[in-house]
Amino acid sequence: MKKRLAIIPARGGSKGIPKKNIYNVAGHPLIYYTILAAKEAKEAGAVDQVIVSTDSEEIAAIAKECGAEVPFIRPAALSSDQSKSADLMIHAVDFYRERGEYYDDIVLLQPTSPLRKGEDIIGAVALYDSRQGTSLVSCYREESVSEYNAYHRKDDMGIALHPDHNKGKRRQDLPELYVRNGAVFITDVEYLRTSRLVISEEPVIYVMPVERSINIDTRYDMELTEWLMERESNGK
Repeated sequence: MKKRLAIIPARGGSKGIPKKNIYNVAGHPLIYYTILAAKEAKEAGAVDQVIVSTDSEEIAAIAKECGAEVPFIRPAALSSDQSKSADLMIHAVDFYRERGEYYDDIVLLQPTSPLRKGEDIIGAVALYDSRQGTSLVSCYREESVSEYNAYHRKDDMGIALHPDHNKGKRRQDLPELYVRNGAVFITDVEYLRTSRLVISEEPVIYVMPVERSINIDTRYDMELTEWLMERESNGK
């Protein structure tokens, strides 16, 4: 049976929203919601271990208060704006290998997706196993944007992504489009180590509802998330 390590990456630095990963959202630090979902997945047997990988002693302390394990402080060299997720994942795998613990898959859970639920992680793992892929990404179905109505901009001129952009394609006739939402990534450890990539050429796609697919990057995202949380708590 496969053994899986769930990693919640939480870097201390954040340019857009200072201390974003521990910013108070609806009464809890942002990271709390991902820790809660990950623990639910662990209790269901979808993952074997849940850890927070951070370079910040402050985040480590708060993560522990939220019930997470923080077995190490991530090196600063793996915590800059240019650092790649693959590197921090390999760092965690190597940390456990040195202690005689081996994992088959890594489940990466970004704290900026607080609306993701434990059932999403459980469902993603089940789908990944059934498809026997080397990676999985969670997505939502985009209903209004497509390559037929999207442009690059060059000197105030629109460069169409598709040659039929002006042919009046009906929305219901467009091919389905799925967009990564950043909530769940699963990667085979050997693929990760050899390719140093989180996502393979043809990843398994786990589809989540759009209302659980917010990936917080701006204060507007934060405010929208709080509103959605309050609406759910009020049963609306």
